Amino acid sequence: MFNQMLQQALHEKAIRVEDFSELMIRLLDYGIINRDESQIEATLYDRYLQCQELVDDYLSIIGVRIEHDEQFCFVRIYPPGAKAPNLQDDEHSPFNQGFRHRPNQMEMALILVLRVEYEKSLREGLVDDKGCVLISMEEIAISLNNLLKRKLPEAQQERRQLFRNLRQLRIIRFNSETGNDDAESWISIQPGISSLVSHEVLAQLDPESQSGLNQSEGDD
Repeated sequence: MFNQMLQQALHEKAIRVEDFSELMIRLLDYGIINRDESQIEATLYDRYLQCQELVDDYLSIIGVRIEHDEQFCFVRIYPPGAKAPNLQDDEHSPFNQGFRHRPNQMEMALILVLRVEYEKSLREGLVDDKGCVLISMEEIAISLNNLLKRKLPEAQQERRQLFRNLRQLRIIRFNSETGNDDAESWISIQPGISSLVSHEVLAQLDPESQSGLNQSEGDD
């Protein structure tokens, strides 16, 4: 019965079942669709807009929650029992990122550092029109050491894999040709980083971010 209702609803929106299936598989596989990432994801994101209610209803059946950032055009999903910083739900336990990949300690440390650096750039107005922030590998290494007393992996392959995993989460972007093996390499932090670290955690690492948030609320 549900399958028939879904097919009928898709037909009314002029969307093929195969195209809906492709959208769902990609979203469940990657955990995020970012329109600015590639032509494929731009097509899938636009398709999501066509059938947003159907996707939301479909995933709600299995307890999957959706964050849709209309400003920066990305859709991120959270597994059942996950807590998302930008989605109000006090009954769930701390979050996991994505469905296929759960960040290890090194990846999580880097995510936290990137979130702090992103917030600093926001306060300083160093964000481009797509909400992205450029940061050098040298700055990342210094911040990682100052905030968490950790160092980036020395092994080239391990370091590359670390950044590839974060790119898979659509929270950074970098030039694959130049790589990220030296201090002069640059990384683009994507606005999706904001959805992975709560304001409480951010405030512990960067107290200035909390004062900025309080000032913003006071202005409201």
